[in-house]
Amino acid sequence: MDVLLDTHTVIWFLNGDSQLSKTARATIEDSQNTKWVSVASIWEIAVKVSLQKLEFAHPLSQLEQLMQQNGFLLLDVSLPHALQVATIPFHHRDPFDRLLISQAMCENMALLSRDGNFGAYEVEVIW
Repeated sequence: MDVLLDTHTVIWFLNGDSQLSKTARATIEDSQNTKWVSVASIWEIAVKVSLQKLEFAHPLSQLEQLMQQNGFLLLDVSLPHALQVATIPFHHRDPFDRLLISQAMCENMALLSRDGNFGAYEVEVIW
């Protein structure tokens, strides 16, 4: 199964945070699943670290290596992803999350997220 990790899911997994659900951890650790991280999530992490709104357990310079070590693939933002944002309802106002939802819809991926608002969209949410 192709799974797109929400930004907090990436952070919690890499930080070893106990807020990550057992189902989420098992989904990430299942070698049968293809785990994707959006470049938008990397951007969001970088923004929050630079604004000192996020304590990330690792230097950002190690993020690419950490992703490779954990089998995470990078999902670029494409034109169809960006345009899809205009077609989805405003159940969620966060621009990063709206883009992740759009990417999951365009790429037919499940979203690995604790965000309850994601369930209002036509996308499979796992937590």
